[in-house]
Amino acid sequence: MPDTYYSVIKGTGKYIPSKVIKNKDFLNAQFYNTDGKKLAKTNEEIIRKFQEITEIAERRYIEDDYVTSDMAFFAAEEALKSALLDKEKLDYIIVAHNFGDVLKDNQKSDMVPSLASRVKYKLQIKNPDCIAYDLPFGCPGLVQGLIQGDYYIKSGDAKNILVIGAETLSRVSDPHDIDSMIYSDGAGAIILQSQESDSPVGILTHKTRTDTLNEAMLLRMDLSYNPDYKDDTLFMKMNGRKLYEYALNTVPSLVKATIDKAGLDIRDIKKVLIHQANAKMDDAILHRVFKLYGMQEDPREIMPITISKLGNNSVATVPILLDMLLCGEIERHHINSGDHVIFASVGAGMNVNAVLYRFP
Repeated sequence: MPDTYYSVIKGTGKYIPSKVIKNKDFLNAQFYNTDGKKLAKTNEEIIRKFQEITEIAERRYIEDDYVTSDMAFFAAEEALKSALLDKEKLDYIIVAHNFGDVLKDNQKSDMVPSLASRVKYKLQIKNPDCIAYDLPFGCPGLVQGLIQGDYYIKSGDAKNILVIGAETLSRVSDPHDIDSMIYSDGAGAIILQSQESDSPVGILTHKTRTDTLNEAMLLRMDLSYNPDYKDDTLFMKMNGRKLYEYALNTVPSLVKATIDKAGLDIRDIKKVLIHQANAKMDDAILHRVFKLYGMQEDPREIMPITISKLGNNSVATVPILLDMLLCGEIERHHINSGDHVIFASVGAGMNVNAVLYRFP
């Protein structure tokens, strides 16, 4: 395959659960600190400060009868329809997630068969040459799936790739940990397709890093903060302060390196679609990116934010953002032909990645 073939986005889809959980729904929660002691502040104070920092006012939880692979399937159907693509022509299905299918009343991860195989089954794809596999890579999993898809297309191994990010964080979060208010559920899907072009389009550059020496356990699984919790269920735990510092120290330089590899400047970037775990953190990250270019700009001009309504749905954030953007569902933000966009994420591992994309 000649070098004039590029990985372009031909379709997108999303699934946003219908169950809305507002901050007031946590007023009766019992929150504990890492030492197993009840927090001294009232829940009203805790929630007010939480919203002030994160901007999260509500989030979406998966419906009781669904699991992660269901949401992934729903998003995949939308993406295939958007791309006007026959499902039998898919060469790869890559599903990024971290916890598999987790039932409402059973919090054990179920990952056999893989979620990608379950999605292929739900789509009723007969083609055995459509390879389905999972990508557990923390929150950056969807972006890493795009990077892997680009390698397949550039090598001539594939023409059509379905990349999905789906997660059910509400079922793996400790109800006695204030961080549980951050997490939400959802799924987003992207169809990557090989396209011949005389000028660079689609995925132009990308970069990934993994830091484990001192950062591997910033996100991990552990027992409930409530010492009297009913059993030994493991929940997702986060060292918020250290993670915030890590993100600010790594993401800006990695985003700049991704832009620089294409010979571009931050002024050439129309939008930055970044994984949203904390609005304050995302603002700080983009401020630092601008600062690396000697600029002091308002991040919100190029960074669409949905966290106030959707919370942090991990690997689903970037594809949902993209689908909403392309469908005109985010006020004051739109994309035109020729626009350069950055996809970026940071999360468990610790992993950081970014993709620079040019819309045909």
